[in-house]
Amino acid sequence: MNYKCPKCLNASCEIDRMQATGGLFSKLFNIQNKSFTSVTCKKCTYTEFFKTKTSRISNIFDFFTN
Repeated sequence: MNYKCPKCLNASCEIDRMQATGGLFSKLFNIQNKSFTSVTCKKCTYTEFFKTKTSRISNIFDFFTN
């Protein structure tokens, strides 16, 4: 991966995924229908989030497994 931190110019990073709720219905039923990929600099811990798409089936599965 070709990464360079915009704050400290370090070239090493950690990539992770995060899910969150969005909207009244999803908050009431704790449905995590928003998905993000985070990129964190290993040196200064500067983090950027990028929105990713979630599938309808994963939202349905999340509803029944909460």
